[in-house]
Amino acid sequence: MIKYRCTGGIAGTGVDLEARMTPQVSAGRMDVRWDMSYKGLQRFGSPGFFPEGSILSLQGVVKASGAWNGQLEPRGDKTQGQLVPGSYLDLPEGLTDGAALDRSGKIRFEPAGLSLKFTPAEGDVKVNSDDSTDIQYTGAWQWVYTAATYDDYQKDIRWTEGLDATAKLEFLGTKVSYIGRREQDLSKIRVKIDGQEVTSGLVEPGKDGSGAPMTGTKSQEVLWTSPQLDYGPHTIEIINTESKRAYLDAFQVFISDVPEPPEHDKTTCTMQNDPGAIDVTIPGSTPTDTGSPTPTDTGTDDPTDPPTDPPTDDPDDNPGTGDNGSDDYDGTIGGDQVRVVTPTSTSTTTATVTPKSTGPTATKYYRAQVANTPSGGVETGVAPDEEKPPFALLAGGMAFVMGTAGGGLLLRRRKAEHAGGAL
Repeated sequence: MIKYRCTGGIAGTGVDLEARMTPQVSAGRMDVRWDMSYKGLQRFGSPGFFPEGSILSLQGVVKASGAWNGQLEPRGDKTQGQLVPGSYLDLPEGLTDGAALDRSGKIRFEPAGLSLKFTPAEGDVKVNSDDSTDIQYTGAWQWVYTAATYDDYQKDIRWTEGLDATAKLEFLGTKVSYIGRREQDLSKIRVKIDGQEVTSGLVEPGKDGSGAPMTGTKSQEVLWTSPQLDYGPHTIEIINTESKRAYLDAFQVFISDVPEPPEHDKTTCTMQNDPGAIDVTIPGSTPTDTGSPTPTDTGTDDPTDPPTDPPTDDPDDNPGTGDNGSDDYDGTIGGDQVRVVTPTSTSTTTATVTPKSTGPTATKYYRAQVANTPSGGVETGVAPDEEKPPFALLAGGMAFVMGTAGGGLLLRRRKAEHAGGAL
């Protein structure tokens, strides 16, 4: 937790703040965030009357060293609603700054100073003549609630019949108007800006815009407007110059565009403690593995045969040249110049292994197990059995022939016996 004491400008006698610093690192970018909050009851206060749209800006300083050297300036803005003196200002929800990273390593973040400024909104705001203390009165002034038929600003008005009675407003702006009623027989009014009369003429609310005496009543009339003023603190004062009635309905304060807030609205904050530092490590990427794996032999060698293949992976005699698998990481991109760098991607990288090739693919030859493969034989590498003579078939045929001849001879002998002859 960082503690600051702010003084000067919109801080008045002093305002205490607390800040929580959070470094945020993502792919390609480094950011620092501060979360701000008031500590105690004191608040930054509005220095004047302002329409909606004024901006409170806070800007811190963070020193970075290590893999990135330089300074970050986290900033945050907060748009305010309509303001009056004494209104407290809302703080920005957070201050941020960052940049891109281009190398890995450790970065140390150390918080430093804090400054703020108030930028008023362009526009105008009316300061009502009610019973508040925004307007200072001298002499006998009366406040009355008026009927809707008069259409006074916020349905009320102040009036006086005292000689030299005054009403005075302090404001921050670039122009101011005096608003009141016009009606018959009113007192003449002297107007001063910053204690001086702008013109020698007096304001005459008893006459209309053409200089003719009034015959009725007109409300919320712009009786007088100042010339353009430098933005800053000013006063407007009206003085009743006669013992007649004079009215004050409101003062209207104008603020032109203010490109740069004046010094009197700026506040400086001083660190009140030693919050330490935050170290963040930015990892590098995983190098791609391009080494050569051991090839798998899918041949049909007999396990007992000595290997005859030449080695296919020649060791690299000079790994420093053309070796993409080197473990060295060049972390000096751009040298040591001041720059914002983003962390290297921390996603898991799958290495693609590509075997090195040192020459043409070697072909291994084997001797056939038989001299020739018989025609029509299956190409198995084993010759069929040799043909054998059909001895059984020949013997069977001869036995059949001899049996037939013997049977015929026996039949003829039997026929002869029956006939009484001899064969």
